[in-house]
Amino acid sequence: MEEYHNWQCYGNAQRFSFCQYPFIISIAAKKVIIQRDSEQQMISMARQSLVDKVSRRQRPDMNMLFLNVKVRRMHLVSDSLDELTRKRADLKKKLKVTFVGEAGLDMGGLTKEWFLLLIRQIFHPDYGMFAYHKDSHCHWFSSFKCDNYSEFRLVGALMGLAVYNSITLDIRFPPCCYKKLLSPPVVPCDQNTPVGISSVTLDDLCQVMPELAHGLSELLSYEDNVEEDFYSTFQVFQEEFGVIKSYNLKPGGDKIPVTNQNRKEYVQLYVDFILNKCIYRQFAAFYYGFHSVCASYALMLLRPEEVEILVCGSPELDMYALQRNTQYDGYLKTDLTIRYFWEVVLGFPLDLQKKLLHFATGSDRVPVGGMADLNFKISKSETSTDWLPVAHTCFNQICLPPYKNKKELKQKLIIGISNAEGFGLE
Repeated sequence: MEEYHNWQCYGNAQRFSFCQYPFIISIAAKKVIIQRDSEQQMISMARQSLVDKVSRRQRPDMNMLFLNVKVRRMHLVSDSLDELTRKRADLKKKLKVTFVGEAGLDMGGLTKEWFLLLIRQIFHPDYGMFAYHKDSHCHWFSSFKCDNYSEFRLVGALMGLAVYNSITLDIRFPPCCYKKLLSPPVVPCDQNTPVGISSVTLDDLCQVMPELAHGLSELLSYEDNVEEDFYSTFQVFQEEFGVIKSYNLKPGGDKIPVTNQNRKEYVQLYVDFILNKCIYRQFAAFYYGFHSVCASYALMLLRPEEVEILVCGSPELDMYALQRNTQYDGYLKTDLTIRYFWEVVLGFPLDLQKKLLHFATGSDRVPVGGMADLNFKISKSETSTDWLPVAHTCFNQICLPPYKNKKELKQKLIIGISNAEGFGLE
């Protein structure tokens, strides 16, 4: 942190700092820098709120120190959008979530569930904000024009809040999205400066739309007469709400044929149009949403792939590593119940292992530091063995009754992890 503060204060002046050469700093160390930087910003914002209250001779209360988000499950997206818009000045405070009409207190678990449900709803194909490409298994921004891009800003703010509050999200964006998110890494002072525009290539397009990229690649390598055989012009055709619309890639593009001589320019303009120009307003809103929370010079230390790891964690589950790093309370790792537990879990298919991780931690992703960073704990529950296992997601903890045999443990565990949404009491 001392290195980071020196670099912040002196920049690229004569004073040496390792932060001038971020390629030698590990992603784990960069995560520590971002977390500490976030904590200091949170403390600063909370302190400012307290000073403002006292200076106006108003009575301070604990709620003013947090970003308090209250949402109804049936109106999750609209309520979240309203709350984050109204409380824009509080985005750098510690996040706390309340589901209206539910008794859960947020010690971290409700926040994780809010992120999970919101992301799942926003990225659903029926919602129309993002298109899912089956060939690349990733989402990309819908190019449809709309009157209000505030929901894209919400998604950006969600990603920023996740990084800021050390939550991993199950978002499947292609790598070029994170390259665009760091273009530039610090929000420009001049609001007319374009943001989210990066130099993109055919390889970037291949990570989003591999079939289209393959077609353009074939055009580049075609050995016969391109103009006569393809009969293309400098235009792009896109379907919008059942209507085919055409866009010129350059002025007068509909009258300029694609030839062997200009096909490289055509392909570059085509890729730039798909990944930059046709989604500019959507991505700019997304960019500003992310940086409204995560604005920090620490982002200048990150490569695009490192931002992706911070946001999404790792999808690779190493349950043996989880077993090695698990702590026990009331049990010994040699106890029969614990041995049954690991025999069952290590034998689970991947989808059930992910459900177990989500049940215990609120997320099925692995943080930057790997399974050791989860601080996973199994505690002994003194309740009846008729009861299901209980999870405290804020502490990454499972409370396990001492089941009599492996069959009973497996049955109860599968029921528990497969029905693990909601904090309602009936």
